Amino acid sequence: MSDYPRLRIAGIEPESFVDGPGIRLTVFTQGCHHHCPGCQNPQTHDFEGGRYIELDEILAMIDENPLLDGVTFSGGDPMDQAAALIPLARKIKERGLNLVIFTGYTYERLVELESERPELLELLSFADILVDGPFIMAQRSLELKFRGSMNQRLIDVQQTLSAGHVVIHKIQIDEQAEHPDWKLNQ
Repeated sequence: MSDYPRLRIAGIEPESFVDGPGIRLTVFTQGCHHHCPGCQNPQTHDFEGGRYIELDEILAMIDENPLLDGVTFSGGDPMDQAAALIPLARKIKERGLNLVIFTGYTYERLVELESERPELLELLSFADILVDGPFIMAQRSLELKFRGSMNQRLIDVQQTLSAGHVVIHKIQIDEQAEHPDWKLNQ
């Protein structure tokens, strides 16, 4: 039995190439209240679905793969289990790996919720990239890097926290330069 809080997950992808830069272990959290029409993972919406997992089990999977560049928290919505993910995020960073978090919340909404739920920004403090915003079917694009719809942003979290305003990640800036006709949120 672990000393860490239990996390409810829908599943884990041990080697993903689509959930952020490089080779990643992706943790799909269970539970999401956004219920975006056309969601890629609707089975993750039910807060009572999935299964519990000990964080030590996830850490063992991470440690077994020396090729990992990082870990991704997806879902569901990881922000709905932020407190349970903080110890895992801390251990990921201690291992020198980068962390990508997907959320249906916008960064601005997470900041607004800080007084009610300080664990949201604490979890963000460990992230390198935040993919924020709900999936919007009318803005869906299969050409986007690491996200599903044009409204979603790739946010450089560390620069954003330092600057005090949203800083778009270089990946999205480069993508915009390659496709100037795309109307991306920045």
